[in-house]
Amino acid sequence: MQSVLSFIKSANQFLWSGPLLFLLMGTHLYFTMKLRFPQKNILKAIRLSVTPEKSGDGNNLSVFATLSTTLAATLGTGNIIGVSTAVALGGPGAIFWCWITGILGMATTYAECFLSVRFRSRDKTGAYQGGPMYMWQNGLHNIAVGKFYGFLTLIAAFGVGCTTQSNSITQTTSVSFGLNPHVAGFLAALLAGLVIVGGIRSIGNVCMKIVPFLGILYTASCLLLLVLNREAFLPAVRLILSNALAPRAAIGGAAGSSLMLTARYGIARGLFTNEAGIGTAAITAAASETCHPAQQAYVSMTAVFWDTVVMCLLSGLVIVTNMLLHPESTLNVNEAGLTDAAFSFLPFLGNTFLSLCLIAFAITTLIGWSYLGEQAYCYLTGNRGIFAYKVAYIVMIYVGAVLPLNLVWECTDLINAFMVLPNVAALFLLQKYLHSNIHA
Repeated sequence: MQSVLSFIKSANQFLWSGPLLFLLMGTHLYFTMKLRFPQKNILKAIRLSVTPEKSGDGNNLSVFATLSTTLAATLGTGNIIGVSTAVALGGPGAIFWCWITGILGMATTYAECFLSVRFRSRDKTGAYQGGPMYMWQNGLHNIAVGKFYGFLTLIAAFGVGCTTQSNSITQTTSVSFGLNPHVAGFLAALLAGLVIVGGIRSIGNVCMKIVPFLGILYTASCLLLLVLNREAFLPAVRLILSNALAPRAAIGGAAGSSLMLTARYGIARGLFTNEAGIGTAAITAAASETCHPAQQAYVSMTAVFWDTVVMCLLSGLVIVTNMLLHPESTLNVNEAGLTDAAFSFLPFLGNTFLSLCLIAFAITTLIGWSYLGEQAYCYLTGNRGIFAYKVAYIVMIYVGAVLPLNLVWECTDLINAFMVLPNVAALFLLQKYLHSNIHA
């Protein structure tokens, strides 16, 4: 196992220390300019996401349901544990790179989701199906690459979607509540499974009810902590900005000693939490009942805004202000414990509140990713054996609960890297179809 972990770390070190960082940031910048900075329309996009409309027809979802399902798949451990590990390994400056990834990544998400709606298909029941695999099949007439991306997505569903979340649940429940990992894994599989077996409407309905509430609750708690830590707010901002180009690790001195490592952990964690450039948001966007690609693209773009631009930034500021005000609380903590240390100063429930938030976020992520994996499975098998997929996914939730944390996170970075390549290639090859005019 140690040799496998070493190999994966070496692969990640190569991929994320140059090639993919330049590819992703270059893609984000390119589509930001090509689409004439669609981020400037974020307020319009937010209004579109909450504008009342007819509900889904049973096979497809409203635009708000697609947004909620996208956020379900992205909000969670990346905002809490991911930001903590980025700061611990890359230093406070990693927060800046994570935030920049979110700002610029909004344009890439817009492009992904626009093209996904533009080139989606309908199955025999009338349900829309889309994503990078259909962009390759219907837009570029290359089924082989479409199947390759679908295969990667299926692996990611069982890996990224299951293991990081269920592992985080068991890590949290064992430390906070003394619960056996096997029991925690079984309960997580049971709770998520009850929703997953109900299909897309069940997933959409649950996500619409739970995800906005969880997001507001966590954001409010971060704002409260920043008010309590207000004297360290401006020093924390200065520290983040100064360390972005002259990095220093928060713990374990050597880890964040180079700019490339700081950028690597910031961008990699930013990508993990918002998935801009991976193409998964495009799969959910295609399930929308709207006929307007630009409308859905704007709505999907807000997922990156809420996930990374807002929530990851707030988490990072809470961590750094706590490091400045209460440095003793960060001593002898592991790389995932900086957020926990900061939330210990919350006036009510403290670490228990953070633990409950993490568990709830992780379960919604398990549910959201189950749909992404299901769509990949349908593409690869022609909609055959869906129930078998759901059972396998639920079982994998339990299996992931007992995997080593280091292996889980390293595998996450590696799978993300492989998914980026075919998705970004499709964006550039189909860019002539893109526009940012919602009325066109």
